[in-house]
Amino acid sequence: MAKTRVTTRAVTAPALDSLDFALDRGSPVPLYYQLAQQLEAAIEHGVLAPGNLLGNEVDLSVRLGLSRPTVRQAIQSLVDKGLLVRRRGVGTQVVHSQVKRPLELSSLYDDLEAAGQGPTTEVVRNERVQAAADVAAALGIAEGAEVTLLERLRCTHGQPVAILCNYLPATLLDLDTARLEATGLYRMMRTAGITLHSARQTIGARSATAEEGERLDEAEGAALLTMQRTAYDDTGRPVEYGTHIYRASRYAFDFQLLVRP
Repeated sequence: MAKTRVTTRAVTAPALDSLDFALDRGSPVPLYYQLAQQLEAAIEHGVLAPGNLLGNEVDLSVRLGLSRPTVRQAIQSLVDKGLLVRRRGVGTQVVHSQVKRPLELSSLYDDLEAAGQGPTTEVVRNERVQAAADVAAALGIAEGAEVTLLERLRCTHGQPVAILCNYLPATLLDLDTARLEATGLYRMMRTAGITLHSARQTIGARSATAEEGERLDEAEGAALLTMQRTAYDDTGRPVEYGTHIYRASRYAFDFQLLVRP
């Protein structure tokens, strides 16, 4: 098998100066797919950041020693995923990486930070409200009882990715807005001595309303992922109920299924 290792050089984007592609020309895996996978990995790991230019297909094919149709097919697969965009007179540009979140009891902020996604948070609401029926049922309290409502807009690389709405028992902990914008909710809970043990979670999908589309930089009717989660501490007490929406173009749940013996 003949493996080709290609280092790209591009004066328009410093992030591309030392990209190293290992293309195995003897592999049954098509070259376009190998290239697409390695470009996607570079985007996901932040080596290629939003705004970085890859150049046009002719330049890329010459630099990589590949045919133009091969490069075009690789780029198109990432354009279809929303990771790249073609701009007339500019070339191919990185738009963003899709967030792939493990389906486990973890904080979105921690997951994004660990993935190098540069998370930021805008706290839209941090106030006491009366629990509606669904909130009361999830938290095991009386309907109308006081709870803390948090509504946050979570961004990566300056682009909105999720609207998070969380309800917590009013006396659980002090939720300072400045701290919430600097770190994750679950991290604050752990710091306060609350040990998260398990959760019940439901995932779905629906279309964005006009308001949601405006806040998430999507068109009205765009696909959204939804998640409802009730988290419990190590005593079995419900400590948080969340209803979240995510941009399907930028976000995915990633999980592994095991065959039961």
